[in-house]
Amino acid sequence: MRKLIQYFVTVYKGFVTLLTGMKVTGKYIVTPWKHITQQYPENRETLKMFDRFRGEVIMPHNENNEHRCTGCGICEMSCPNGSIEIISKVIMTPEGKKKKIIDQHIYHLGMCTLCNLCVKACPSDAIAMGQNFEHAVFDRSQLTKVLNRPGSKIAEGITE
Repeated sequence: MRKLIQYFVTVYKGFVTLLTGMKVTGKYIVTPWKHITQQYPENRETLKMFDRFRGEVIMPHNENNEHRCTGCGICEMSCPNGSIEIISKVIMTPEGKKKKIIDQHIYHLGMCTLCNLCVKACPSDAIAMGQNFEHAVFDRSQLTKVLNRPGSKIAEGITE
């Protein structure tokens, strides 16, 4: 008899728990919240990602095609899987001194874990995490990007 009562108590508690879950589900079914689910392919023009979203590493340039990268290589060293590669060259300044500048700042998105360590380590804030998330390609070589634009140079006032 005692086991029979315990069985019905367990069934009753299970039924109450089921109704509690169904109440939460029912609330979301009848509430007209259109902003929960994004209608992605249709809303590409109006889609706004959260500020904390990390989509890919970018190198911001100003209107004069200038960037802040000094070519120090700290971002390359801090990357845990080697997705950043900096190719630099040495030039002679008008004063006759040698100066190292970046030739190419290569970013391998296919290897990147989007951990943000390179951005945090950059002393001149030359790179940032972008908002782009559409990276589907048929050829993985298209995931290798050169971050500095052709003909770009370092901005005035940025020193190593």
